[in-house]
Amino acid sequence: MSQTNSLIPRIAVTMGDPAGVGPELCLRLLAETALHALGTPIVFADQEILRRVAERCSLPVPQKVLPLARFREEPISIREPTVIDFGQDFLRDLVPGHVSAAAGQAAFAYVSEAIDCAMHGVVDALCTTPLHKEALHAAGVPFPGHTEILTALTASPKVRMMLTSPEITCTLVTAHVGLHEVPGLLSVEAVYDTIELTAQAMRRLRGREPHLVVCGLNPHAGEHGLFGNREEERFIVPAIEQARAQGLNVIGPLSPDTAFLPSRRKNTDAYICMYHDQGLIPLKALAFDEGINVTLGLPIVRTSVDHGTAFDIAWQGIASPNSLWEAFRLAVRLAGGRIPTQV
Repeated sequence: MSQTNSLIPRIAVTMGDPAGVGPELCLRLLAETALHALGTPIVFADQEILRRVAERCSLPVPQKVLPLARFREEPISIREPTVIDFGQDFLRDLVPGHVSAAAGQAAFAYVSEAIDCAMHGVVDALCTTPLHKEALHAAGVPFPGHTEILTALTASPKVRMMLTSPEITCTLVTAHVGLHEVPGLLSVEAVYDTIELTAQAMRRLRGREPHLVVCGLNPHAGEHGLFGNREEERFIVPAIEQARAQGLNVIGPLSPDTAFLPSRRKNTDAYICMYHDQGLIPLKALAFDEGINVTLGLPIVRTSVDHGTAFDIAWQGIASPNSLWEAFRLAVRLAGGRIPTQV
């Protein structure tokens, strides 16, 4: 941590796409004083957007606001919930619930600045609200989402998405790629690295050696080569054997259609899933409002909500803040704060 033990962690919170629910979520976090006793939120955003959303949603307008230029001069001085105002005039005509290059540009600016602060120890952890992939693309940002941005800006060679909740935890070997690309991205190294990173994270969260389950890629985990191109035999089984040789408690590959049954979940700390929807469908079905995205393999702590920009309800005052609050709590915990948690 960048602070003395007597001070609570400082958490950079990014507003995400300003046309989505991110602004409302940030406002609710800034108003939730009970969380401020655990960690200090420093919200990277545009104050004018927050003001507009606050008026629409009948939420308090943030009072502690610091221009970005001034924050860069004296970043360590902040000890209370604060908005870092980017003052981006090009957001003046922003329309909620619509994809725009301006929103994508602004969202990328927030997260880039926050990552830099985390890398330099200005903040103790990073907690993000949703980006919109089309808006990023429209802005010319060459990354499809947070995970890829974090990978590039922290120069981290082995990064994985882990989605966690009290009900279920899943880590993805591949993430934001088309389904047809998945088999070509699998390797013994990719699967083993995912197992190892998950084990490290779960030891930190559970305080013991975790029980891990690895899913197969194909229906029935390939049925001994009947389905697929023997991805299980070529990549997944050797990775599991390598993990076991290192002393990890891991089983599989299990058939994906039965891996998530209640009886299996009861004795599983985390699942290793081969592709995005294999892990996110069961997680969101079981814990949509409680899911947290944790990026593994970074030199910084990063957590996030496990939902999208929700353009259909943007700026309406009805977005649930539960996922952000849980992501904030976990960021505090991983940054060294001592709080009770179910995760």
